[in-house]
This record gives sequence, structure tokens and C-alpha cells, in this order.
Amino acid sequence: MSLSVAVLDDYQNVARGLADWSSLPAGSALTVFDRPLGDLDATAAALAPFDVLVIMRERTPFPAALIGRLPNLKLLVTTGARNLSIDLHACAARGIPVSGTGMVGTPAAELTWGLILALAKRIPAEDRALREGRWQTGLTGGLAGKRLGLVGLGKLGTQVARVGQALGMEVAAWSPNLTDERAAAAGVTRLEKAALFATADVVSVHLVLGERTRGVVGAAEIAAMKPTALFVNTARAGLVDEAALVDALRHGRIGGAGIDVFATEPLPANSPWLDLPNTVLTPHLGYVTQENYAVFYRDALDDILAWSAGTPKRLLTAG
Repeated sequence: MSLSVAVLDDYQNVARGLADWSSLPAGSALTVFDRPLGDLDATAAALAPFDVLVIMRERTPFPAALIGRLPNLKLLVTTGARNLSIDLHACAARGIPVSGTGMVGTPAAELTWGLILALAKRIPAEDRALREGRWQTGLTGGLAGKRLGLVGLGKLGTQVARVGQALGMEVAAWSPNLTDERAAAAGVTRLEKAALFATADVVSVHLVLGERTRGVVGAAEIAAMKPTALFVNTARAGLVDEAALVDALRHGRIGGAGIDVFATEPLPANSPWLDLPNTVLTPHLGYVTQENYAVFYRDALDDILAWSAGTPKRLLTAG
């Protein structure tokens, strides 16, 4: 059975080189889209011909309204093991299986520290100044002895905590379900949310986005932060009141922010983020590594081959 397969949102155009797509069933065709497809109508029109779609995380949402306009869709593959932008109920109603992939578990924690260090050490600002002929334009900040406040102490939060501890930081954490015992096992102090935001020198967010956590960092939490404190988010934009954070940065009520995730992605040209000098911004790079993409596309191809053989794997189901 030949298949018409599309890979979506491959911005770096690397999918063809990271998996052996020639192993698809004879006569199959592969199309790679390396840019966003547009609004719902444009996306539906572009994807209507395909039997199999491989999507990159949550870059292109798949609500019921889109799924219902894809008459040929037989299999949906998402990179990663979770994708909240897919309406799994709508897929199930159409009899469309949804498969996930594996992924490497450390890149987001690494990027978190890239952003923290870039902010504290003024790396982007001093790099620009040096290239413009200026030398040592400001004082950088030390991290040893400062408090790192983690919103979330799961796998990623714990990885970030270990680096903070190695740098001599005092690490505290809060999450809705965090216990004193689990925090102590990681060498971390559990604080109530209000105390964490009021006392941390660096706040970094590491929660999964869900109904209970959406907007968990609100205007009150941001207002409670020290005027010198740094805020970092490599998790999901929906965890944070973005407008309140932008306002605090614009008026210098916190020291700065390192942001990898945004409410609208890619960022539009008129985004208020682009005018804020006390920020380090990255284009949702937390999972965008050579090692991760190699796993993504290898497993995506494996999912397609397993499904075509009648033995689908890594299936995602509606909760």
C-alpha cells in the first residue's frame, strides 16, 4: 500500500536526512513543509491530500475542526509522547490512530541554564556592545549564594536544580503536589508559592501545562518578585500571564527574563517581546537538538511502518 506522507513544520529542513524514508512502502511519496501553513483554511487545503501526517510537537494544532476537513487522513504521528494541541477524541471518532515518539530528556534543562547564564552574565548585551566598539558596559551578577526558585520539581526541574546546586545556589521549589519529603530527596527546600516568588533571585518554570496549571504564574506572583530577580520559562507559555510579565519587564519591576515559549509562535513582527531590552529570547529551542530530532524522525518512520504492517505502536489515547 503506497502512502502519501507529509512532515510538517520542519523549520530546519532536516527530516529527510535524519530517517531512511526510502523504507516507506513502495510507491509512497514524502512531502516536507518547512514553514507554518497558515490559518485553518490554508492548513486544511494543504493537508487534505495526505494519508499520513508527521507533526512537530505543538507547532500546528489539530483541533476537531481541522481533523474533520482531512478526508484522507489515516494516521497522525506527533513527535514526543504528549501533544495537547491534538483533539484525540476527534481522531478516535474518525478511527485515526495517533502515535508518538521517544525524545531525549535533557535539552530543555540545558537551555534553561543557557538563558539564566546569558541574563546573569549579560552575554548578549556585552557581545553586541563589544562588536559596536564598546568595552564592559555594565556589571554582571553572580549566582553563588543566590536562591534559585523552581516552579515544578519533576524530571526537568530536578536536572535544573542539580546545576544550581553545583554553582553554589540555594535551591527552593514549589508545585501543586510537591511534598517536603520529595523536595528533601532532591536536596531542595519546599516553599509555598508566595514565598518562593518573593524570595528567589532566579525563578524558572518547569510544569506540564494542563487545566490545573494554566496561568499558575499570574500577575500577583510576578508583582511579588524582587526588582533584581530573573524569570525564565522554557516550559509552556500558557503557564504564565504573558501580559503581566511583559508589563513588569517594560517598567523595570523585575531584573530580566529569558523566554523560550510564547503565546503566539512564531513571534509576529509586532510582538511586544521584541521591544524589551532586559530579555534573552529564543524561538522555542528547548527540544530542538540534533540528538532529539534524530529520535523524533527515526521513531516517526518506525510508527508509520508499524501501522502499515497492522501493528501500530506508541499510541496516544484520550484521557
